[in-house]
Amino acid sequence: MTEITDFASLRDRALTLRREGLSLRQIADQLQVRSKDLLQRLVAGEPAPEWTKRPNAKDDLRDRARELRRKGWTYDEITAELGCSKSSVSLWVRDLPKPERRPRTREEASAIAKRAWEPKLRLREEERQRTKKAAMDEVGQLTDRELFLIGVGLYWAEGTKSKPYERRERVTFVNSDPGMVKIFLSWLNLLNVERENVRFYVMIHETADVPGAEQYWADLVGADRSAFNKTTIKKHNPKTVRKNVGETYRGCLVIQVRQSAELYRRIEGAWCGIVGTASAGDLPNRT
Repeated sequence: MTEITDFASLRDRALTLRREGLSLRQIADQLQVRSKDLLQRLVAGEPAPEWTKRPNAKDDLRDRARELRRKGWTYDEITAELGCSKSSVSLWVRDLPKPERRPRTREEASAIAKRAWEPKLRLREEERQRTKKAAMDEVGQLTDRELFLIGVGLYWAEGTKSKPYERRERVTFVNSDPGMVKIFLSWLNLLNVERENVRFYVMIHETADVPGAEQYWADLVGADRSAFNKTTIKKHNPKTVRKNVGETYRGCLVIQVRQSAELYRRIEGAWCGIVGTASAGDLPNRT
């Protein structure tokens, strides 16, 4: 009986101290209680004071997760937004009703489709680069004859041509591709065309960086700006939706060869020879 009375008295004192805001350690020191089990029994049912509660670092995340879940967000969306694990999200919101699936926006659908296609596109790009590399290696070193034939075909595709109704036997080549320009100049060198007979000028839209384009082409062909005639400026039509814009747009380079009637006739004759040789009956049998 005495033991029970002593426990009740001790508990009353412990509860009084607890209600005064003391921690378990402080109560144990006051009452000289060394048993943790006894200490827990003495204060059982009495909540701990607020100041002794350790703040939970994830309380804010939990509240935010529940808020998002009520708005209809999925586990994956909440995980991505808060940067926490999916298991934590599940623990925090599992008592909330499962939201109805909301329709995806166009941007969300596009992002999902992009993620699905990225691996395939990456594989396609790798295959594309392998094919290009193999074809490039296959070309090897060009012979003079091969360069000559390439130049003839290049000119007949991209150069100006004389017409029966307007006879103009003058070599003029126009292109925006730096590689095409380099090949054509190499072809002129092969045919021993004197560089002083070669003139250049730029054709470009007025909205572009005209001085920058002029310098770019001058550097590319290794010519002084004095070898360039006046640039031809194309007027901008607001109704036209152009794709050739931006920093990489540098217009076209026009290459003219002076006193080139004889050269033009050689080109035309060589092209006729290529066409004649490439007729269906004259193609070599590859089988």
